[in-house]
Amino acid sequence: MKQKLLIRDLTLRDGQQSAFATRMNQSQIDKVLPYYKDANFYAMEVWGGAVPDSVMRYLNENPWDRLEKIKAVVGNSSKLTALSRGRNLFGYAPYPDEIIDGFFKNAVASGLDIMRIFDALNDVDNIKASVKYIKKYGGMADCAVCYTVDPKYDDVDEPETEKKKKGFLSGLFGKKEEPKKKPAHEPVFTDQYFLNKAKEMLDLGADMITIKDMSGLIPPSRVATLMPLFKKNLNVPIDFHTHCTPGFGLGAVLSAIIHGVDIVDAVIWNFAGGPAAPAIELIYIFCKKLGVELDVNMEAVAKINKELLSIRHELEAFDAVKQIPKPFNPLTDTLPAEIDREFDKAIEAAKRNDEEALLDACHKIEAYFNFPAPDELVKNAEIPGGMYTNMVAQLKQFNSMDILEDAMKLIPSVRLDSGLPPLVTPTSQIVGAQAVASALNIKNGRPKYANPSNQFIALVKGEYGKTPVPIDPKFREQITGSPVETPYDTSNYKKQDNPVLPEYGGVHLAKNEKDQLLLELFPTVAAKFLRELREKEFKENSASKQTETVNESTTQAEKTTEPAKKGRKMESPMPGIILKVEVKKGDMVKRGDRVLVLEAMKMENDILAEYTGEVVNVFVNSGDSVQAGAPLIEIA
Repeated sequence: MKQKLLIRDLTLRDGQQSAFATRMNQSQIDKVLPYYKDANFYAMEVWGGAVPDSVMRYLNENPWDRLEKIKAVVGNSSKLTALSRGRNLFGYAPYPDEIIDGFFKNAVASGLDIMRIFDALNDVDNIKASVKYIKKYGGMADCAVCYTVDPKYDDVDEPETEKKKKGFLSGLFGKKEEPKKKPAHEPVFTDQYFLNKAKEMLDLGADMITIKDMSGLIPPSRVATLMPLFKKNLNVPIDFHTHCTPGFGLGAVLSAIIHGVDIVDAVIWNFAGGPAAPAIELIYIFCKKLGVELDVNMEAVAKINKELLSIRHELEAFDAVKQIPKPFNPLTDTLPAEIDREFDKAIEAAKRNDEEALLDACHKIEAYFNFPAPDELVKNAEIPGGMYTNMVAQLKQFNSMDILEDAMKLIPSVRLDSGLPPLVTPTSQIVGAQAVASALNIKNGRPKYANPSNQFIALVKGEYGKTPVPIDPKFREQITGSPVETPYDTSNYKKQDNPVLPEYGGVHLAKNEKDQLLLELFPTVAAKFLRELREKEFKENSASKQTETVNESTTQAEKTTEPAKKGRKMESPMPGIILKVEVKKGDMVKRGDRVLVLEAMKMENDILAEYTGEVVNVFVNSGDSVQAGAPLIEIA
């Protein structure tokens, strides 16, 4: 029986998120949808991930509209898929069943067919509710096993500054001190580990299983052992998802095809490669040579690709690599003989599991077409590219790029201390941010874990779920104040406020269930988006100019206040977004009370009162962006 390969196109979600910071607006999406209707992809990933947040935060668009408009054009020609983080959905805190139920009810009603569900710890308990509710409303549960690797433990506790100091001291005493090393750790992330997780997911009712390699770290040789194991032991379709950043992507996908994968994730040419997934056009050539049936309309794909080129130029400011591949259409263009031979060499190498020859051929193919070269730093560090760029951004904000190497070397020990979490959102950001903070602490003579973020505390406490290896109770006590593992209790969940807006005609901030869900899932971003939407609606529906004048007068009157008492100002310790203001003018506070919550690099940080006294001024509101040194509150 002829092998058939299905394609999940990622261009409109993971593709644009990986390469263009999720900045495609609705008008750009609309340009390509008519061609997608004819493309005959098995599935299109169009929603979830960073899309709902980004379309509100940066584009002032409604996430539900994005999904519904795509469904209206594409219909049932391809299944629409999205990505969510198990019980966390799109945020950090786990949600109660009521929220998860409501979310999936509305997502399926808006056009979603498949939800790809993963958990950052591979804790299968965390995906139970999502599997239950997507299936309850007629959708399919695609359960993803997050691929990750065991870290390298040598020299992980000592940044360069410490090693230099020890080298100097040992020199004084005439002996060379061996670098400190972690004890050898038995491998955790074996093929059997991943298979066991997949079997647990199957027992929950998974309709398909994805091997989700979010960092592009899975080499072809590992695919060659893992894929046959999954195919032999799991009786549902297997999807393979990877990225090209470290240079394994194309070779890993070819290995997956040769070893019987059912579905492959791909991106259309002008958005493919580099931080994104491999190009569908290259996969098409491999399939033709292998005699694998690929039921995709490549003429429609070529039309999409033409539009994507102009869209890419429009998104130039957000382009992560600024390296556009050579124009190519596999239906009309002839490959040079030497490049055609590289395709054959890659196939032969993949069949005999010769990884070095396979990667060499694939890299020559990608270089010819001007796709980005492998990122050796990410490959050697074995961390996601996004995690690395986040760490660089943090250190730039602190003017401390000189300790980047030290921060990178701390990742394995921070990760091991916190239970060896896979490096996928949000744990990659949590570990990376803590490694940066720890490197800064050590540089400034403070303890390694002097100022853990709220998310790092929650991870160590047990609120994110079971970590792959147990956390040392002594370390848990050091970070959280208690040695006892404490799971998150969703019974304590408090719904977001939905205030009445008198200035906009007395309507509620959230007018319906979909609005309320946006508030629950994206509190700060959605509150700002919905407030601006309500304002726009009010202005459009105002009966007369007099109403607007009265409203403006009222607003102006509210802004008129007596001169504030003089006090001492607290300033923001770092750039970020104000998530929550917990005090108001006139409140009495004590030194050490929490007065604000600041989000910096996706981590929440409590801002504590520096003085005891009366709050005489509050300079910020929830949702405000602040720079380091910006005034926050004034205490007299």
